Amino acid sequence: MATLDDLLGDLVADVDAVFLFSPSGAFYERVVGSDADTEARVPDDVPVVVVAPQNAVEASLFVELPLEFTNVRDRIRFGLEGALEKGIVESGDAVACAASIFGGDVDAVVRVRVDESVRSGVYDLFVDSRADPGVIRDVLEVAIELGKKGQKGKPVGALFVVGDAGKVMNKSRPLSYNPFEKSHVHVGDPIVNVMLKEFSRLDGAFVISDSGKIVSAYRYLEPSAEGVDIPKGLGARHMAGGAITKDTNATAIVLSESDGLVRAFKAGKMVLEIDPEDY
Repeated sequence: MATLDDLLGDLVADVDAVFLFSPSGAFYERVVGSDADTEARVPDDVPVVVVAPQNAVEASLFVELPLEFTNVRDRIRFGLEGALEKGIVESGDAVACAASIFGGDVDAVVRVRVDESVRSGVYDLFVDSRADPGVIRDVLEVAIELGKKGQKGKPVGALFVVGDAGKVMNKSRPLSYNPFEKSHVHVGDPIVNVMLKEFSRLDGAFVISDSGKIVSAYRYLEPSAEGVDIPKGLGARHMAGGAITKDTNATAIVLSESDGLVRAFKAGKMVLEIDPEDY
């Protein structure tokens, strides 16, 4: 009859990598051991990867976690995608993920098989963006909720340009009165999010600063479309979103009225495409 140690041991048996999510220095040392240890904690040929907002433990393999996702599944998915992008792991690898669910130090271990489905584009969206990651998350969530519910039950399209707001404003012009001109409201506030959804039924882009301040609504973007790489079949809203990220350091998040998908653009290229119903 299998013992508890046997059953739990199966979680970490023959893994190709160990991921530690925001470990303390003491826990990291227990896992990797030290030169003075006579017995290695993890075999030398199994990489130990730290996934955290900062590399406080000075790990040799590190994936930045711009947001401490409250959902552990999202945290693990993001870490795997980042490691896959960096070439630390590859499709088919078995990974033991050690994370904290109830707060404090690590209290859970999950065994995950890496596959190409983790390449959602979320990692590219958050990493190396000029805007605060929390702001990008808030805007993405507004777009996703709009995609799920629409405007009064009808599909709606929307374009949010996040970051580098000064340059974006210089490369656009107003289509109507800017309701946010003298306000100091920020995306993420539930009341403000309701306002964004209401104004989304009108033409033009929302411009949002690096810190999340809503600078303007109803902006007609006028960037150059030269060198912009967007998939065929996407319309003017997507072209404008892609083009403004080519001319500035902004990130564009677009909700398509025709197919209901949410897409994000950086540096003139699409980095994310998700179905709000699956999110």
